[in-house]
Amino acid sequence: MRILGHRPQRTLRRPVEVSGIGFLTGDLVTLRLLPAGEDSGVVFRRVDLPGLPEIPAGVRHVTGTARRTTLGHPPAEVGLVEHVLSALGGMKVDNCVVEVDAPEAPGVDGSAGPFVEAILEAGIESQSATRPVLGVEKMTCVRAGNATLTLHPGNENKLTVSYLLDYGSLSPIPRQMHTVDLSPETYRSQLAWCRTFLLREEADALRQQGLGSRTTLNDLLVFSRAGVEGNRLRFGNEPARHKMLDLVGDLNLLGFDLAGHLVGCRSGHPLNVELARQILRQQLESSLDPPCILPLHRFRRAA
Repeated sequence: MRILGHRPQRTLRRPVEVSGIGFLTGDLVTLRLLPAGEDSGVVFRRVDLPGLPEIPAGVRHVTGTARRTTLGHPPAEVGLVEHVLSALGGMKVDNCVVEVDAPEAPGVDGSAGPFVEAILEAGIESQSATRPVLGVEKMTCVRAGNATLTLHPGNENKLTVSYLLDYGSLSPIPRQMHTVDLSPETYRSQLAWCRTFLLREEADALRQQGLGSRTTLNDLLVFSRAGVEGNRLRFGNEPARHKMLDLVGDLNLLGFDLAGHLVGCRSGHPLNVELARQILRQQLESSLDPPCILPLHRFRRAA
């Protein structure tokens, strides 16, 4: 790894709140985004639990990647964090306390858009400390089966993201791809409002497990042989863009910015987190100063 540059850290000007139904529990969930000090990173705080336990949004605290990203251990855990982290990462808000009164973030409309609008409502301000921008010196790739996720070196202080979605010729979701030079402006206009998607049989299986009891076809994209059920696409390649949204959120767990060309092919949360872990190992091995790795004693645990 090598340092390609630095930028000022950023936080919110004031607290802001987002509420919605939880996709997993079906309960009303309230989430508050609060300003935080320099070098504090993103921290989730469970305000519904005794002691208000805090869970740092870091790679080391990931405990689940099956269809969603989960941080922490019961009872001090929080799931479906990827859309909140994506909004914060996409808008370059580095230091934030995320208060939530449930074991998951609100599902809202299945995208990160409502969180982005809340961030803009709160306002963003620069801080004195800086956040490093790191790049790899050689191609770094993780794979599982026919899925790959690769970070290519770059000489500029920017991140380009490409994604290929291909579930095969028999899938009701057509093969599609998207590429974007990531910035707060392109994130908001091209990725933030792209929604969670799944196949009809996947939706039925989740319902049988007792999940998504209050989730409707207006809350996400359900694909069957006839196409999208009871909803309309916001972009022709919205599923591919949503995969990129998730990728931005999962890589925000690193605590520093990446530069280069990031290319995903059929990848999802497990590979996103595995790439983050591999990049973090390279960063530590290269003896670069570890950014925003907070001491565990600073965080309260559940009673």
